[in-house]
Amino acid sequence: MDKSRPMSIVSSKRAFAIVAHPDDLEFMMAGTLILLRQAGYEIHCMTVADGSLGSVRWDAVTTASIRRQESIEAAALLGAVYHESICPDMGIFYEPVTLRRLAAVVREVAPTILLTHPPVDYMEDHMNTCRLALSAAFVRGAPNYVTDPPRPPVDAPVTIYHAMPYGLRDPMGRVVHAEYYVDISDVLPLKRRMLEMHRSQKEWLEASQGIGAFVAHMEAMSRRVGELSGRFLYAEGWTRHLSLGYCREEDDPLVDALGERVLHLELK
Repeated sequence: MDKSRPMSIVSSKRAFAIVAHPDDLEFMMAGTLILLRQAGYEIHCMTVADGSLGSVRWDAVTTASIRRQESIEAAALLGAVYHESICPDMGIFYEPVTLRRLAAVVREVAPTILLTHPPVDYMEDHMNTCRLALSAAFVRGAPNYVTDPPRPPVDAPVTIYHAMPYGLRDPMGRVVHAEYYVDISDVLPLKRRMLEMHRSQKEWLEASQGIGAFVAHMEAMSRRVGELSGRFLYAEGWTRHLSLGYCREEDDPLVDALGERVLHLELK
């Protein structure tokens, strides 16, 4: 290996949530992140896009600024490290420029657990974020892959878990089931407070998706995931990505960290 680009060896427990837009994390992942934080994990979060299309009132620059501040406030409630966005809304494409920038952040964080969208979701920004996150994690230890800005490769396993799609259905309307269900019942109040930080989204979600009471909508989805688990009142669902290129087949740090809070079901 080129001695000018030493490989970093990292062993600390870190969880990194990479999502497309401000509030994606709060809708589908925040409960699990709160529990990982309580279990001793350092939490990092990033919205790849800046949220600039999320308003019918303000221009794109103003909207992005408002949504950035809302995301920072939500991350502060979680006790998470906030990472800046790198794309505009509907500007997340699977391309080298964006991948190199995201890969730099993944190397900086060197996560043990990476949480992101499912490969199939209702919109392209979510699916492209998933693809980028997977590739950024895959090249984390490749010395010949140059990130922007340059960061040394990281010699550490990462286990990747995909959230359930927003709406809990695939783009064809079919119900999606998870491999893991995480009991978030007692941390739902904090998840609610985090989503409430995204004040600008009440008007936008009502105009774009017909969702007025967006916090109640999140709670209803969380309750529905709990029903799908057959055990928990409120839950979040996850499916583990294939280990090849990322970690050992037996690695399952989500279960190791959260124990009985996780119901693991075999997907057929």
